[in-house]
Amino acid sequence: MLEKKTKGFLLPEKTRGARGRNALMGMLTAAVLGAASAGAVAQNAQTTQPPAQTTQPTQTTPDTQPPTPKKTRFGQSAPVTYDNKWEIYGGINYMNFQAGQDLPKLMNLGGGEVLGTYWITPKWGLGAEWRGEWGTTPVKPNIVFNGRALASLNGALAGAQYRGPKNQYAALNFHGYFGAMYGKFDYTTDDPTTLGMYTNRMKPMAALGGSVDINKSKNWAIRLSPDLILEHFGTETREFFAISGGVVYRIGKR
Repeated sequence: MLEKKTKGFLLPEKTRGARGRNALMGMLTAAVLGAASAGAVAQNAQTTQPPAQTTQPTQTTPDTQPPTPKKTRFGQSAPVTYDNKWEIYGGINYMNFQAGQDLPKLMNLGGGEVLGTYWITPKWGLGAEWRGEWGTTPVKPNIVFNGRALASLNGALAGAQYRGPKNQYAALNFHGYFGAMYGKFDYTTDDPTTLGMYTNRMKPMAALGGSVDINKSKNWAIRLSPDLILEHFGTETREFFAISGGVVYRIGKR
């Protein structure tokens, strides 16, 4: 049997082959264990890594919309400042009247009223208005007509308006308007004097009174306006009552 010299010793060749195989098996075992250890470390690192975000973070933008104004008790969305330059009123009215100097009964007239006011100061305004009234009246006993005769008044008045106590919800105004009204009394017959009525004529008239404005918003209000009417269609000045109700619209800024 051949012998080889290793590190100064002589070993049998068979012994040397077994030793080499053992060394090779150890190296392979170490390599396998190292690879398994490395895989475990990598898997552990992958498990402990926090998951990536899959959704975009919510972007918040500043609220650029103005806050919604709070409504007041009467549904107002803005304070009533009474700083308007112009004011327009339109409504329906009622008025009693005497269509003839000697007629025994008064008549009822119904119609409309349109008023425009220019406010010079917060308290004082100049106003001009149109009024139109229509109605029927009882007449004196006659041989021409038996029933109620038609009459009407139309005219223009101008004057001043004074704004009194006021708050967020209502305002009290006082006014005096003077002008002329045209009375037409010949609808039923060409000669209304046979019925005890006036002839057609233009005569002075005045409306003295006040108004209450119930505010619905800064620009809108509901108005109730009673008046003392002074007229001179006959031989003397007579007093009558009138009242109107409608809507006020405020525009412009003084």
